[in-house]
Parts: sequence; C-alpha cells; structure tokens
Amino acid sequence: MATYKEKVGTSVVNYAGNYPGAVDGELWYDSTNKDFKYQYANVTTAAWATGGNLNTARIRMASSGNGTQTATIVFGGDTDPPHVALTESYNGSSWTEVADLNTARDALAGAGTATAALCFGGRPGPVRPETELWNGSSWTEVNSMNTAREQLAGTGTTTSALADGGLITTNSALTESYNGTNWTEVGDLNLARNGLGNAGASNTSALAFGGNVAGAAAPVGGRKPETESWNGSNWTEVGDLNDGRSELAGFGSISAAVAAGGDSPGVTANVEVWNGSNWTETTNLATARSSLSGSGTSFSGVVMGGTTGSLTNATEEFTGAGQAIGAWSTGGSMNTARSGAAAAGSETTTIASGGNTGSVSAVAEVYNGTNWTNVNSMNTARDGLAGSGTSTAALSFGGNSPPGIRNETEIWNGSNWTAAAVLNTARRNLGAAGTSTAALAIGGETPKTAKVEQWNGSNWTEITALNSARNQLSSNGTTTSALAFGGEAPGGITAITETWNGSAWTEVNDLNLAKREAGGAGASNTSALSFAGITPGGSAQANTEEWNGSSWVEVADLSTGRRGLQGSGNVTAALASGGSTGSNTTATEEWSSSSNVVKTLTD
Repeated sequence: MATYKEKVGTSVVNYAGNYPGAVDGELWYDSTNKDFKYQYANVTTAAWATGGNLNTARIRMASSGNGTQTATIVFGGDTDPPHVALTESYNGSSWTEVADLNTARDALAGAGTATAALCFGGRPGPVRPETELWNGSSWTEVNSMNTAREQLAGTGTTTSALADGGLITTNSALTESYNGTNWTEVGDLNLARNGLGNAGASNTSALAFGGNVAGAAAPVGGRKPETESWNGSNWTEVGDLNDGRSELAGFGSISAAVAAGGDSPGVTANVEVWNGSNWTETTNLATARSSLSGSGTSFSGVVMGGTTGSLTNATEEFTGAGQAIGAWSTGGSMNTARSGAAAAGSETTTIASGGNTGSVSAVAEVYNGTNWTNVNSMNTARDGLAGSGTSTAALSFGGNSPPGIRNETEIWNGSNWTAAAVLNTARRNLGAAGTSTAALAIGGETPKTAKVEQWNGSNWTEITALNSARNQLSSNGTTTSALAFGGEAPGGITAITETWNGSAWTEVNDLNLAKREAGGAGASNTSALSFAGITPGGSAQANTEEWNGSSWVEVADLSTGRRGLQGSGNVTAALASGGSTGSNTTATEEWSSSSNVVKTLTD
C-alpha cells in the first residue's frame, strides 16, 4: 500500500497548532491538540467586471495568455475585413496601441506576458508558420513553426511555449514545442481539432479543451467538450467540459484553468473553471461572444473582443472562485519614513531596522500590531540591508553606507544590538530567510551576485549559489525551505522564482509581474507573498501575488503602491511597512487571509 508521501509527494508535517505553511489539501499533525488537520480556501463567488474597451473591435486575435488582469497584450485579428497587425496593451483600465506585428494575420496563437510574448501561426497565406517575438516595445521575426496552420492554440512563455491543434487543410492534432529558439514536433493531441482553448505555464505543462472537429467550412455541429492534459511528452484525456464549444478563450494553469465564451454552436456567455480534475460552471460573461481571447490565471484574468453576432471591443475582468479571501488594511504608521530597511517578525510583532531616511540610518522600531515604538538603534547606520528572525531575536546584515557596501552583521536580543561575525562577501540589496540563529543571505549587489551564505548562529559559510545572479530581490522561508523571487538581474528586472530545499536552488514558475524592491513574506518554499515593488516601466506597484507551492496567483492589491518597503509575516498574516512612493513613506498595511478553513480529521 502506497504511503502518504508516495501519493502526495510530501511527508506529513508535525507542527504545534495550525501549520502556516500548509497549502490547500495538505495534511499535517497538530502535536498540541494531537489531531490530523488540513486546510482549504473558503470558496468565493466568481465575478466579471467591465474593463476598458479595445481601441479596435476584432475577432480571432491572440493574447499573452500568461499575462495578468492589469498587464496583458492582444495582437493580430480580423476586423471583418481586413486581417490586422495591430497590437494593444492593457494596464487594468485602458488599452493603448503599441507596435504592430510584422505580418498582419488572424486565427493565430500567442504565449507569454505583456512584456515578453510570442505570436505564431494564423492566416491568410492560406495558413502561416511565422513566429514573432515581443520584447515589450517591438516585434521581431524568429524561427517559424514546422507546420503552418490557423485556428490553433498556444500557451507558455517565450522560452517554453506550446502550439497544438489547428487547421491546415483539415483538422490537425500536431503539437510543437518551442525552446526559445526552435520549434520541435512532439506528441500529437488525441483529438484533431481547431478553435480549441489552451491554458498552461510552459511547454511541459498545459491543458487543451474544446474545439471544432467539423472544419472551418462546417460551423454547425462538431463542437467538442474533450479536455487533454500535457505532461511534456504525452497528451492524456481528462474530464470533459460541460459545454462543448469552439473559438473560446482559455487561460490559467494545468491545475486551475478558465474556459470562457465561444461557439456552442451560437455565441455563449458560459464560463467554466477547471480544478485539476473537473470542470464546474461558474458566473457567466456579461456579454455572450465567440472568437474572443483571454489572459490571466484562474483567480484573476481578462477577456477581450470577439463577436456577439457583430464585432465587439468589450473587455471583461475576471475574479475567480475558490480563492481564499485576502485583504490589506491600514495599520499604525511608522515613526520614521524610510525605504530600504530590514524587517523581521510577524504581522503583530515586527522589528524594522536601518534604511534610508534621506540619508542612511541606524534607527530601529518595533511594531506591536497597533503602534510602532522606537528602540535602541543599530551600531552601524546603513540601507539596503536584510533581516531575519523575530522582533525579540533578530539578525540584520549587509547593506550600504559610506564609504560603500557593507558586510556587518548585528544581532538583536530584544533590547540591544551586538556586532557579530561579518558576511564573507559584502553586499547590499540582498534577500534573507530564517531566524537569528539559522539564516540565509541571498544574492545582492557586489555588483550583482548569485552568492548565498548560511548563518549558524556564530559564522557565515558560503553555500550553493542561486541559478540567476540578482539584487533587489525578495525572499522568505527557512534555511532548508526558502524562496527567492524577482529582483534586478544583469538583463533587467526579472520575474524569476527559485526554490531552496536545503541543498540546491531550482527555478520554478515565474511571478506574473516582473519587479524589484518588492516586499516578501512567508514561512517556507510552498507558501509566500510578494507585494509592491517597481516594474520595468519604472512605476511603483500595489500588486500582490501569492505563491501556492507551484504558481503565483494575483490577489488583493495594497492601498499604497510603493518600492523599497519592508515585508514580514506569512501568507495568512503579513505586514508591509515603509518604502517609497516617490518619497519615503511611513505607511503600514496589514494582510489578512483569515478565510482559509482548517478542518480536523475525525474518526
């Protein structure tokens, strides 16, 4: 008989009380109450809200399927007639025309994000194999697909994309995988079809659903509900859609997807949500339509365009069901406005130390859940430092102050700061994880480095480096279970996420929004928050994302967008304090995700 670990992939955690690092459905043992428990999200009702209209109404366009509700692009399409090369960018409220595709086309597919997207296939020609790459400002032709086709589906990123199905002269089951340079034919779909939907994070993890098996010349009948799951090698048939349809919008991941609108036959407003096993009907679109496009996650997305019988430029924003309700609320203001400080502790007991108040500072403050109180200052004034631990037992290390980058470490015992053994590599704008006796110093600027050091309570030792050198990154967790995300890499601001298991760093799914100088909170590499920060466009963000152990999901925004803030706490109760909105701020916000339900197993 298989063990729990063999079935689920993790051991049963032994934890005193409710386990803050638990993901939905994970079993743990509460050693205080001597019970086995699990947690799930309190289900909320899905909702659609009206967004800003496209500038150009069109059908059969493509979008950056892994974009977000506040950052996505749409490109190509048919204005009935003609085929267009138009590209528009969405910021959460309005669409802006940006650089056109090199080749005007419709019935094409897309992948990626608002700043790094891929366009492939389409028509006329009669069908096209061309691929174009979007870098945030322009399109460049890159290597074509092996097989030209139209009305295909696509998903993934610019370095890990998938193209499947479509119409050549007849329906196709062909699947091609893109590695950032070339397309390679891989395992076919089980069902040849066109006008299908896709969702997925990469060329090794995708979902294909719906579609038309009757061909473009026979639009009535032949709409299919079949769903297939892709594991990087093979397609496997899984649970069908409740409503068979084609020319629908799809977005999300292999475990949490959305199918919206389409032709069933006739335009439909039907929306279904995939939970990894089954499709469930949820709140309909406000505007029934087909030949539309979509982008986002199962908890936060956007659909646009299509036809209601006539072309529409309507945009609708999706807030999904099944998500734990989380919200930021205003906390007590800091005594000293600052950015680039270190923080350690929880939502109700945090210490913030150092930072830039207009000049480097040694000031320390402690938060009690209501108010900030000044305590004894650090020995060395600095900004761009990192911190770990609690409000009564903390570690602050690295940073910057004249004459330059620092390697100092100081220990807080609840009353005073004491100098301790220095970092092996002086650095600023680094990440941290752990406690005052067992910590990680992650990345940073020396200039930009991938170096990681581990603190054992007395000394720092260099250990396995990150895969990607970066500074101004965020991090959380422990010395055996940590997460590092975002930051400034040599190529610019990044969304890269890496997970640490105590011996190695592994790249996992990226943030939805590339950013640096963000706040971070969380207990382990399966549970984290990323909030605020600055994006490649140079604007301070209020964006908040939650890491569930496999992907980032957008949740409720901060009230005050900012950069260089301090983060502490975990995914159910976090603190965002200070930072810069253009000038330093004292603003403090408290995150609560109290709608997670903990259940106890009973006989």
